[in-house]
Amino acid sequence: APAVLANLDGLPVTRLGQLSVRRTLQTEIDDNIFALGDCAACPWPGNERNVPPRAQAAHQQASFLLRAMRSRLEGRPLPEFTYRDFGSLVSLGHFSAVGNLMGGLIGGSMLIEGLFARFMYMSLYRLHIAALHGYPRMMLDTFAHWLRRTTLPRVKLH
Repeated sequence: APAVLANLDGLPVTRLGQLSVRRTLQTEIDDNIFALGDCAACPWPGNERNVPPRAQAAHQQASFLLRAMRSRLEGRPLPEFTYRDFGSLVSLGHFSAVGNLMGGLIGGSMLIEGLFARFMYMSLYRLHIAALHGYPRMMLDTFAHWLRRTTLPRVKLH
């Protein structure tokens, strides 16, 4: 978490520098301050640790906060955030990746690797770009990446 969080007066931070929040993502001290992503130490029911500070969790928390703010503005009670771990993927170069899938798709955990994992990694990356910048920009970025790869030499000669 950013070091600036430790300098905020009166807000409790963890040893990792994250703000301690409730399951509504409100800080424990002030109901008008919300935190998400790497900045938030959010409880994870059924686990001894907090929600992991990963992009997957931050994306889920951002979507949750959009709905929660609507509820708050309409005077309804805030829902509680529930994290769903879908697994992790790590790229190992242009043609390989490794990871594990979890959750409702397969009913447990499954290790994946190779070209299939790489395809999944690239698909998730493109969805991330679309979520940040929109689908037209994602498509333009994908085309530019393809064009760049087709014009570069396959072997470095220096």
